[in-house]
Amino acid sequence: MTAKKEASIWRLAIVLTSIALIAALALTGVYALTKGPIEKGQREKKEKALQAVLPDYKGTVRDTVIVDADNEEIPVHLAIGENGELCGAGIETYTKKAFAGRFDLMVGFDAEGSIVNTEVIKAGETPGLGDKINKDKSDFALQFNHQNPAEFQLVVKKDGGDVDAITAATISSRAYCDAVQRAYDVFMKIKEDYHE
Repeated sequence: MTAKKEASIWRLAIVLTSIALIAALALTGVYALTKGPIEKGQREKKEKALQAVLPDYKGTVRDTVIVDADNEEIPVHLAIGENGELCGAGIETYTKKAFAGRFDLMVGFDAEGSIVNTEVIKAGETPGLGDKINKDKSDFALQFNHQNPAEFQLVVKKDGGDVDAITAATISSRAYCDAVQRAYDVFMKIKEDYHE
């Protein structure tokens, strides 16, 4: 190899390394600038979801975390009455069975275990199909309100349950049921173990 070719290769390597370093520094800077606002937005979304699933509750909310059977942490927001009684809970649940992989919900329960309301916290389902799990896209989620999973089977009708699936989005519907069932299981465990 001639000295001229070798020098050219070294110059090219230096230029490419410099470009890679500049790009890495730029990405690090953008990440540092956006991390805080993204986390703040996610916290605000969770707070709004909690207010939506326990709209009438004005008492004390005690936060805790339960580890589920899959070793995932499930944040739980216990609604505690004036006398220390469990009035309900908002449970941050998830499913990994969604069409897009995973989505997160907040599910509110009253003291008896009936579903007060559900809210999507984070989902990436297909626009026009699976994204109909969101209340601004369809009424799908409303069918869960005021249902007690002890009597209401959280399985789509196609599979023998009580839930009307979203047309052409059965996978998302099943995943939603899975997330709500997970929340119900956590709530019942908490209710069973709860001591004032």
